[in-house]
Amino acid sequence: MKRVFDFTLALVLIVLFSPLFLIVSLLILLKMGRPILFRQQRPGYKEKIFGIYKFRTMTNERDANGELLPDAQRLLGVGKFIRSTSLDELPQLFNVLNGEMSFVGPRPLLIEYLPLYNEQQKKRHDVKPGITGWAQVNGRNAISWEQKFAYDVWYVEHQSFWLDMKILWLTFLKVLKRSDVSSTTSVTMEKFQGSKNVSE
Repeated sequence: MKRVFDFTLALVLIVLFSPLFLIVSLLILLKMGRPILFRQQRPGYKEKIFGIYKFRTMTNERDANGELLPDAQRLLGVGKFIRSTSLDELPQLFNVLNGEMSFVGPRPLLIEYLPLYNEQQKKRHDVKPGITGWAQVNGRNAISWEQKFAYDVWYVEHQSFWLDMKILWLTFLKVLKRSDVSSTTSVTMEKFQGSKNVSE
């Protein structure tokens, strides 16, 4: 049932939002140049690796040594607007259509985090990753990693169709308010360094 819902809604939204896809693509092309899309390998269901798609929000500016500048210096203007309105997540509709993601589930994180999870946190990969999730409507990037993983695991253990509907509605409200987009100390979420107690 969930797969049928995901596929149908993703297909409908891709058609409805096609003008928006075009507008955002043109903005990125005119303001930041190519590439328009950002693609990165992420672990999904049962840690199977897939390529996630997003609209690019950061410039490729580098320092004198050829290293990328800090996120805060590369997230400017149109990129900041696209991220604050969550428009950067739109291309993930194609990930949902392909069956790699769901609308609701734990967010797919970096591959480098896989060996850092404790046994409890690993449960977040027992369902497909989502465009939004229980952690996103309960703080998103404004909460700690430990809180985020606790919400992810709670969702895995309590998932239902009606919980998904609740999360989608709360996500809609969050997007309207543009709340919890950044962490309290950074324009993006700080990297996960591992749990204090890996045996939890």
